[in-house]
Amino acid sequence: MMKLTREEKLMLDGKFGKSVKKAIEILIALGKIYNAERMVRIGSAQISGISYKNIGDAGIEFLEEFLSDAKVRVKATINPCGMDTEKWKSLKISNKFAEKQFRIINLFKKIGVGIDCSCTPYLIGNKPGFNEHIAWSESSAIVYANSVLGARTNRESGISALAAAITGRTPMYGYHLDENRRANFLINVKCKLESISDFAALGYIVGNKIGNNIPYFRGIERVDGDKLKALGASMAASGAIALYHIENITPEAKIKNML
Repeated sequence: MMKLTREEKLMLDGKFGKSVKKAIEILIALGKIYNAERMVRIGSAQISGISYKNIGDAGIEFLEEFLSDAKVRVKATINPCGMDTEKWKSLKISNKFAEKQFRIINLFKKIGVGIDCSCTPYLIGNKPGFNEHIAWSESSAIVYANSVLGARTNRESGISALAAAITGRTPMYGYHLDENRRANFLINVKCKLESISDFAALGYIVGNKIGNNIPYFRGIERVDGDKLKALGASMAASGAIALYHIENITPEAKIKNML
């Protein structure tokens, strides 16, 4: 049985409204699946799955009901949507599609979510600190936050990240725990990596080989943020990697043995 704080029990009892009650119910159910003992407070959320092409009318109906009296408790941003929000007419997006897409975006805006529609939230003001617990759902952003920034997030769904934004909490399991952040694959890099494409190629190969494990890279000496972003995004795309370490470079690998 998950331990809840007094405030979390009040959420579950509906004292903060229907949306908060539904959100905490979702997170409790998720926590039970992964045997989480408690919730942890988060600093931010990043929400995917907001394209009308993906969620359709059923998704709009769900969001309208779920968010009926919601307000986010933490900084929250959303992923790219299904169209360019400024040039959609010149791109020949239909009026019907645009109307539905803006309806979705406005639902998030109404509850206090930033609507920049970016898959790199750390570049637009949603940048977590080292060891900060967050709830993000964009795969390339997750691996960057965990690895390059040293923040802590699982691979959330759009709904679980939204529930976390509404409650300010997420279940304490997975990458939120020290014991689950150690690497289990050593990658010795013997070739010279120079361009962003080199790092992307390495990431694609590693992700394809090791799936959802945690690689520890040895032999990478000089790197910048864009190259780290390409490395992580490629691993997240070809595998399901949410965390990696580079010896003497990424923050956790600088301060302790992550192998």
